[in-house]
Amino acid sequence: MKKLTLLMLFFLATQISNSQELESILLAAQGDANKLTEAYSKPAIAGLIYGMNSGWYHTAKVHKKLGFDISIGFNASMVPNKDELITFGNLGLTNITSASATSPTLAGSGDGAQMLVGATVQGQSVTASFVMPSGIQDDLPLNAVPTPAVQLSLGLPYKFDVMVRLVPEVGSDDVKGKLLGLGLKKEITSIFGPLDKLPLHVSLLAAYTSMDVNYNMDGNTIPGQNQIATFDLNSFTAQVIASLNFPIINIYGGLGYSGGNSTLKMLGTYDLEYTPVVAGPTITETVTDPINLDFNASGFRTTLGVRLSLGFFKIFADYTLQEYNTASAGIAFSFR
Repeated sequence: MKKLTLLMLFFLATQISNSQELESILLAAQGDANKLTEAYSKPAIAGLIYGMNSGWYHTAKVHKKLGFDISIGFNASMVPNKDELITFGNLGLTNITSASATSPTLAGSGDGAQMLVGATVQGQSVTASFVMPSGIQDDLPLNAVPTPAVQLSLGLPYKFDVMVRLVPEVGSDDVKGKLLGLGLKKEITSIFGPLDKLPLHVSLLAAYTSMDVNYNMDGNTIPGQNQIATFDLNSFTAQVIASLNFPIINIYGGLGYSGGNSTLKMLGTYDLEYTPVVAGPTITETVTDPINLDFNASGFRTTLGVRLSLGFFKIFADYTLQEYNTASAGIAFSFR
């Protein structure tokens, strides 16, 4: 289970941090390298944020005291077509040209564009070339950004449920990651008077998730020392949710807000090699901690879903309308 969880949970984050092609962007010089890395990674990271905020509930009804359920879900955030491509003309690049006007983002598909660098290094005009990383959309489930959700929910007094998503640090010497998610659901059906006699339940929900991934690079693409990529993500959501709970079918939905932020860093030293425009020996420039990016995503969301109850075994699926529409599905084992 640990290996499966690691594979699913950190699949996309690892793709962002350990892409050997991504290191080649450093040849663009620091300003352009950060612009290209941000444009390439941003859609996938936004998909992660929206996905992490999904799948927190499949009913508005809370458990009885010490009742609990264990759910295993999968969220898939669809990247809009406009975010599948980088348009170089919109980035304000200063040292790079390309025969192509566009290149795929991480969440796009196809091969990356060939890039030509023309810059001044150590007082000399130099050139270099590299290929932008390709898109991985065709390798993604449903061609969408995937986020799993293994979750424990526990009933507390006063009609509260607490929810926990936890993956302790797992991985290897090359890549390690961990995740912690906390949620709280408070049922407020009783304040609506006669409605508490109906199969309708209404609750308030708030949840927060934190994920960290560290990847040690091997230095084979660009020589250097202490090369490491770090990826940190924090997401949050607040929603009003409701459900109609019948013996077998449960219809549920919610209105609310989701958001989050993340950082992507490439730390260590990188020895970049350039060819002088005028004949001469290769020029090497060493850069330190070249990539430091912040990402944000937020917006309102509307969710509608259905759950099938077979005793303590539940099957659920829902769809959320937001900037990156998200489909969620899973199973749960619920008691009391």
